Amino acid sequence: MKHRLSLNTGNLASELAGLPALDRRTLIEKWRMLYGTEPPGGISNNFLMHAIAYRMQEQASGGLKPSTRRFLEKAAENKAARQQILPVISIKPGTRLLREWHGVTYEVIIMEDGVQCNSKRYRSLSEVARAITGTNWSGPLFFGMKKQEVA
Repeated sequence: MKHRLSLNTGNLASELAGLPALDRRTLIEKWRMLYGTEPPGGISNNFLMHAIAYRMQEQASGGLKPSTRRFLEKAAENKAARQQILPVISIKPGTRLLREWHGVTYEVIIMEDGVQCNSKRYRSLSEVARAITGTNWSGPLFFGMKKQEVA
C-alpha cells in the first residue's frame, strides 16, 4: 500500500537533505513506503535516493497535471510504436564491413583499437562515416548495423 507523506516545505527540505546519509536498508524501506512495491533488483543506492526524493517532492506538490501526464503517455505510446527492438550487434576485430556511397564501395576492417578504411585508421565507425559523407552520421547506422527510426 502506498503512503502519502504530509510534509511542509521545511520538513521536505530537511528530509531530502538527510537522504544521502541513509543506509541501503533504510532507503529500501522508504521506497516500499512511498511506492508500495519492492524496488527493482540491482539498482544502486544513488538511484534509490533520487527516486525517493522525486516521489517525496511529487507527493508534497501534487505531482504532474493530468494534461501533462496524458501528453507524456501519448508521447511514450507513439515512440514505442515507432521503435523496433533490435539485438545488440557485437563486432569482433577482423570483421569487414562494406558500404556503397555514391557509386563507390568502401571496405572497413574492425581493429582492436579502432577501424581501418582505405588503409587509414580511424577511432570509430562514426568517424569513417563522417569522412565518407562529409556530414555527421551514426557509424552503426551508416554501415547498416542499426535501423533508422521512422518519424
